[in-house]
This record gives sequence, structure tokens and C-alpha cells, in this order.
Amino acid sequence: MKKLLYIIILLLLSFHISWAHVGSSGVLLQVQAGPYKVLIDITPPEVIPGTARITVFVENGDPQKVLARPFTYRFGSQGAPSADEIQAVPGQPGQFQGVVWLMQSGSSSVQIEISGKDGKGEFIVPVVAVSTAQGEMPKGLGFGLSLLGILLFLLMITAIGASVSDGLLHPGEVLSSKQKRKRWLNMGIATVVCALILYGGSSWWNSWAARYHKNVYKPLKGSSRVISEESQRIFQLKIDTTNWQENKRGAMLSTLIPDHGKLMHVFLVRTPGLDAFAHIHPERKDSATFEAYLPNLPAGKYLMYADVVQYSGFAETIVDTLEIPGHPAKVAETKKTAEEDTYVVTDAINAPGQIPLDENVVICGKPGTKTVFKDSSYAIWEGKPDKALEAGKPYLLNFEIFNPDGTPTFPEPYLGMMGHVAVLRSDGSVYIHLHPSGTFAMAAEQTLKNRLKDTTKIMQKPSPAIFRDSVDRYLLRLKAMPTAEREEVLMTEMGMYKQNESGAMNAMDHSNRISFPYAFPKSGRYRIFLQVKRNGQVLTGAFDVRVVESVGATAGI
Repeated sequence: MKKLLYIIILLLLSFHISWAHVGSSGVLLQVQAGPYKVLIDITPPEVIPGTARITVFVENGDPQKVLARPFTYRFGSQGAPSADEIQAVPGQPGQFQGVVWLMQSGSSSVQIEISGKDGKGEFIVPVVAVSTAQGEMPKGLGFGLSLLGILLFLLMITAIGASVSDGLLHPGEVLSSKQKRKRWLNMGIATVVCALILYGGSSWWNSWAARYHKNVYKPLKGSSRVISEESQRIFQLKIDTTNWQENKRGAMLSTLIPDHGKLMHVFLVRTPGLDAFAHIHPERKDSATFEAYLPNLPAGKYLMYADVVQYSGFAETIVDTLEIPGHPAKVAETKKTAEEDTYVVTDAINAPGQIPLDENVVICGKPGTKTVFKDSSYAIWEGKPDKALEAGKPYLLNFEIFNPDGTPTFPEPYLGMMGHVAVLRSDGSVYIHLHPSGTFAMAAEQTLKNRLKDTTKIMQKPSPAIFRDSVDRYLLRLKAMPTAEREEVLMTEMGMYKQNESGAMNAMDHSNRISFPYAFPKSGRYRIFLQVKRNGQVLTGAFDVRVVESVGATAGI
């Protein structure tokens, strides 16, 4: 029992960022690997098995060799292949490119090792390996192959017939009636046998195609609604578990792990203007039902994105649309499920600046300009206001935070991090929840780091009941802590605090500048919601940016 509890605690003490998104398949990570500051971009394949494309940008030092080795959560280091070398890009100092094979679906990671004159650095990048597409054969190619197949079939039958008739004749002889009958009989038998072989091959192929189609990744589905209780609006999400046994999801919802100390993160954005935004943290009522008090959002139709993480580090996003009604009655005070729950109202993406101001309204900014928070402090996004960004190009989205008097201010920890960003395309087809280290959910990296150290050849699934009970007790303990103590616990789990030689804990260096690595997956108009904490208050600002088709592949650092 002690060993089981220890394993569960290791899973709960999860760190840096996993795969919770919509429309962004790539993974970006900014990390300090030994003496090297690194930005890595990994594009997973659409089909498993398949090759993941890796680009490594080393910003300092003299790296000479980069190795990459994939491994899965289930089989760990013991079942991983040997590392492949990632080749240097000619004429691009510090840039390396290559591929690695991802052979199995599920929660995976790529272990990167960089070596050079300055020493060696090592880190891992969580990657979700799932088949998301099924290729279609071009009609022209299919027609050509069908004709070739018919020709080969006829040639085979003809050759078999000739082998028992014409092929046995001496020069000058002609076929007898008996030999002709034998030829036709053998050709008939060959036709039946070849047809059976073709039918068997076709059935085998179709069964594998059906199995592949069944295993193509299908996102979690859920139904969200607003219910009323004691004049309070309550957000409710019920996860659809239809056909879960058939799809081998089983008791997955009982083995979710916290990310930033929360079991679920929900982002609500009013459509079509993206002019109202909330970040809330529903709590589990039963295995498939999550609820949270709604903040004072205005009525309207909202896009709903709910992020959860499995015990293996596999992160998923549930997407839905939600009609939020107005308040049923005048409410003296709107309740909160978690003190970190927050919302903001801003100007519509198609009507900048056109909104009446009050204490919960902020005006949206853009690169090179500032957005003012509701406490009069403000954030500036580094960049040029009139310059569009390029799709598919890795960028560091750099924000600087200032006090109302213009002096730099150091953000306080908010759910264990110095800042959070939600990126949305104007049509809702792209969504991602970012943190300063990268584009994957915070609960994945440490889970996979622990798995890399574990010598167990095949990781077995935990007991759902015991695992869920341990997670619930962990969450209750976190919620009961004072805010400062809870943030220190979360920061320690996520590597934001380091233990010095004397055993004391020192906070890692940080400033008023926060960077978020990201590559916009396609062109269009995007809204970026930035969240930081100052004087104990969570502040939300908004920025708009235009993204055009890419003209190059260099990182926009």
C-alpha cells in the first residue's frame, strides 16, 4: 500500500506543460538545458507509426551534437530505441533539424541531449502520439492500380492454363480435346483460387483499415449548461462516456491528475466578438460531472474549452458551445468555486475600442502597444503594431508588466506560474493554453520524467478507486492551505523553487518580463488573453494580432 501511495504522489507532483489544445498540433518548449538555452519545436505525425519533425534552436554556446530518443509512458526507458542524431542546419548556427519515429500511440516524450565544448544538457519534451488522419488514395492512382491488378490476374490465369497444355507440347504438336479440357479445368480452378486469395487479402486489408479508423484519435466530448441554484449561476459539464468500454477508455475519468493544482481548467469566450472571457476551475461532483460557480459574465453564446490531464500525462481538451443567460435575479455577491476564478470583458475583435468602461472592462491591445488592467497597471507586448506574424513560425511572445506609475512590477505566482496565456483564433478553430515554458500541459513533463527514471518495463494502470481518492484528498489539502502556502507548494512541484545546499528553498529568478513560446498554426485573426497576478489579484488583459501565411522557417525570437 505504501508503495502504491508513493507512486500516486509522484504522479500528483507533476510539472511543466502537456498537450491541451485545439488546432495546434506542434509542441514548443523553451528550456535551460545545462549551459544551453534552447527553444525546441516538434511537429508530431498525423499517423502512428510515423515520424515527428524536430527543430532545435540553441541560443548560446557552441553545441556540437544533438541526440533525440523517443519513449512512451507505458514502456519507459527500458522499451525505448537508441537515440538518433539531429543534424546541424548548414548556414544556420545553433539550429538542428531531424526526425524520430513514434511507433506507438499514447502519451510519449522525446529525450533531447545536447553536447559541446560548454558541456552537456538534457531535457524531455512531452509529445502526444495519436493518429489524427486517414489518407485517401488519389482516384487516378486507384484506377491505374485496378487496371494493373486486372491485367496481372488475367496473366496469372493464362499462365496456369498454358503450363498444363501448350507448355507440354513438343514442336509441331497440337492440343488434343482432352488437353483442352484440362487447360480450361485448371484455368477455372486457378480463377477460383486466385479470387479467394484476392478476397482474403481484401478482407484482411479492410479489417486493418477499419481497426485503424477505430483507433484514430477522437477527442473527448461533453455537454455544458448553466443551472441556477439560490440565485447563483452554476456552470456544469457532463463528459460523454458513450461507447467508452469499446474505445478502451474505461475508468479514465477516475485517473485524472491535477494540473496547476486543479483537476480541470475551463475557458469561456463569448462569440463572435471574443469580447468576454473567463478562466474557471470546476470541481468533480461525480466521475463524469464537473461544476463551478459562474463569474459575472454577460449573457450570450460562448465557446467552451475544458482541459484535463490523464495519469500518463496525456492531455485532452473538451470543446462545446454554451448559452449563458443573464442573472436570474439581483445577486448581492457572486460566489466563487476557486479564488483563482476570474473573468474580464473587453472590446469585440471586429470593433476595437467600442465598449463602455467599468471596473471589469479592459481595452484590447496589439503588438507594440499596451493593455491596461483593471487596477491601472499594464502590460506591453513587445513587437511592431502594424507587422503581421507568420503562421508556422516559432515565436517568443514577450510581455512586460508595469505598475500604474510606469515602474516594472514582478508578477506574483498564479497557480504556480508567473503567467498564463490563452490563444484563440477569431472563429474558435484554434485554442491553446500556454505557460512560460511551452505549449504542453503542466502536468506532463514531471510524469514522464519520473517514468524515465522508473525501471519498470511495462507500467500498469493504477486502481481507479484508490487513485481517485488520493487525488481528491490532495486537492482538498491544497484548497485548505493559505494562498501563499499553496502557491509555494505548486511552485516547488513545478520547479519554480530550488533547494540550496543548506536545504532551504530559494525562488528562481524572475522579472517583469514573461515569455511564451508559440507557433500560430494557420493564418487569420487571433486574440490573446494574458493573465498575471498582482497584489493578490488575478488580472486579465487582451491583445489582437494578425497572422499571415509563412514565407520562411526561422524562429521569431
